[in-house]
Amino acid sequence: MDAPAASWRPHPAILRFTAYAACTIVVGYASKLVLELLTQLSIVLFPVITALFLTRVLAVPGNWLRRRGWPPALAAASVLVGFLVLVAGLVMAVVPPVVHEFSDFGTTIDKGTQQIEDWLVEDSAFDVKRKDVEDFKDDLTKRSKTTLENSTDTIARGARLVIEALVSLILSLVLTFFAIKDGPEFQRWMTGLVPRRRRPHAKELANASWVTLGGYLRGAALLGILEAVVIGGAMFFAGAHLVVPVMLLTFAAAFIPLVGATVAGVLAVLVTLASAGLAQAVVVAIVALVVQQLDNELLAPWIYGKALSMHPVVILLSITAGTALFGFVGTLLAVPFTAIAMDSVAIWKREHPSEDEPGDGDGDVATGPDVALT
Repeated sequence: MDAPAASWRPHPAILRFTAYAACTIVVGYASKLVLELLTQLSIVLFPVITALFLTRVLAVPGNWLRRRGWPPALAAASVLVGFLVLVAGLVMAVVPPVVHEFSDFGTTIDKGTQQIEDWLVEDSAFDVKRKDVEDFKDDLTKRSKTTLENSTDTIARGARLVIEALVSLILSLVLTFFAIKDGPEFQRWMTGLVPRRRRPHAKELANASWVTLGGYLRGAALLGILEAVVIGGAMFFAGAHLVVPVMLLTFAAAFIPLVGATVAGVLAVLVTLASAGLAQAVVVAIVALVVQQLDNELLAPWIYGKALSMHPVVILLSITAGTALFGFVGTLLAVPFTAIAMDSVAIWKREHPSEDEPGDGDGDVATGPDVALT
């Protein structure tokens, strides 16, 4: 009798690849469900994130007051009210002068548009006639009117976003107050949810995350100072008005990635156009564009890398990936979350050293002092 044929089995490499592929699909699908859930809970998620950033800043003066005998509630209320007064003062220092400067902005725009039109018709190398320019302006006006007439849904969505933003702002301030007031108790409660043998590592990770968030905010502040000085200097030498208010706004906008820098740059250009002229506004626009590109591609990775002890390439890749995956929110949170994830991996490696990594040497994570939430 013939011997039975040996049963065929896939190569072990194929089995491993299949297992990894299946795990990747499951994890990807689960991540998609989590992201959809977070999107539905954005009205709660955004205030929590905002409160976390505000708490990291305001906890410093709050702790200072508590160490001097102030009751926790009074210390939290004082620093929060002081912060709101500071923001109101900055708004009063920026908004009224800008509005006053733009009182004759329509005339400036008309003059600038007329200069461009004259250059196109009379001096440029393009074959453009005055009638072509007038037809283009009429067509643009008609399209703008049609867009406004059909923008009922857009206006409704905008009103809803404004209401949600106000609700989120109020909720953020309330959460910040309680985080400063009851931060240590909240930290102890969260630590109590972790198994006892994991609590030292959980506390270490919390402290490292707290230090990381502080480094991120210091990096954003330094970027804001650099942008404000360069753009403000360009406006000053261009003969523009409102240099100091625009510098203040540029510094504050540095804490809002992408959108903040763009808004600050556009405002600087418009102020220069209104107060100095078209040519000077073009110069300021070029300077603002160059500064923003250098910040995004060079300065931000380097500054954040120094503040967080991360390589600039890791910073750049995390910002790019966060923006591509999660948009504005991803841009805002990519750097601190990447740093926290790296700290988590370092703590886990130290807790579970492999055979070729004995001891706690290279796997240690650099953490700051043992600080409570507030």
